[in-house]
Amino acid sequence: MNNKIKIVSVLAALSLSTGCAGLNNSSSSKSKTSSASTTNTTAETSTEASAPESDTKAAASEATTEATAAKPVIGEPEKSDIAIGYLNSTAHLLAFVAEEEGYFEEEGLDVELNQFSSASELINGLESDKLDVAFIGSVPTLTFQSQGHDVSIFGGAMTNGHGYVIKEEYADEDELGVEILKGRNVASVKNSVQDAELQILLKNAGIAIGEGDDEVNIVYFDSQKDAYAALLNQSIDAASVYSPYASLAKSQGYKVVYYCAHEKALENQPCCRQVAKTSALSDNPNTYIALERAFIKAYHFTQTDHEGTVKDVKKYIDIDEDFIDTEVYGGYSVSSPDPDKKGTLTLKDTIVDLGYTEDYDIEPHYNTDIYKTALESIIAEGSDDIYKSLEDHFNEFE
Repeated sequence: MNNKIKIVSVLAALSLSTGCAGLNNSSSSKSKTSSASTTNTTAETSTEASAPESDTKAAASEATTEATAAKPVIGEPEKSDIAIGYLNSTAHLLAFVAEEEGYFEEEGLDVELNQFSSASELINGLESDKLDVAFIGSVPTLTFQSQGHDVSIFGGAMTNGHGYVIKEEYADEDELGVEILKGRNVASVKNSVQDAELQILLKNAGIAIGEGDDEVNIVYFDSQKDAYAALLNQSIDAASVYSPYASLAKSQGYKVVYYCAHEKALENQPCCRQVAKTSALSDNPNTYIALERAFIKAYHFTQTDHEGTVKDVKKYIDIDEDFIDTEVYGGYSVSSPDPDKKGTLTLKDTIVDLGYTEDYDIEPHYNTDIYKTALESIIAEGSDDIYKSLEDHFNEFE
């Protein structure tokens, strides 16, 4: 199971940084513009008096027209029964909150949430039409696209949120650095964000992949759950983690090697993305705009109701609420619906250099119009600092 992997250059590693860290209940009803009519109350109104009234009516009509034009026109969802796939991770909380707080229902959608074990299962679910949306890691999504799977990214889910943990006997404190992995067998998941990040850090530290005392031996497993469970084996010393496995590991006595959010080379790295079949996005745009509106409202809720968010997540990720709180609000990740196209394109170039995949044209597989329209329609109903921050971020990183 040992694998030696071609490593990306330091420059490619450093290029992962984007601006997602800048991100820290609107009604779904559409505002209605009433037509104004003015009736003269006296026949003796003079020409001088009627002129200002005419100007006022014209100005009001112009303002109404401008307001109507500024708000995107969104039709009814083409389909209302929606299946969403997610992994056992707090990273996918936007779907949990949208369901529990009724935002899907507000948008005319009846959503079923389904938990899967791996990115491959999620892609199969999309392609077999068992799923309409899947929350999938950015690295597997990019590799699937390069292999010819006709799926597109149309939104975000989480930035950062990964790391590595090691058995307690090899460390006496948390956040020790990747150097402590030298001479160790470490469990990882091939074709994952966690694995790509590990390889970047090893390259930056000048550490080779292999079985020597000064090298790191990477042992691959099919899923994050399997990689974490491998820590119970005598032959595995450390393992990759994504949210919430780091908190679970610490509670069980393992030590954190690093959090990716605290590594300069990995700052603001786009993790999970919202993914759908490319044809579904073009065939059912109103449906996906409605979904995105629900996700955007869910993001707003996470920024305004800390306790409520933790309780919503616990219904889907059944771990201690303190662990959820740490993973969501502890500074290790940001859960945002923004597609973060610039960051993902940079990541694509990096994994091409890593040898994960051949280069390909991503443009037909990246749809930012869905998110843009959804956000504009919500802001047209009434904005605040939270929605404004989403707008500013999208405009900078689209």
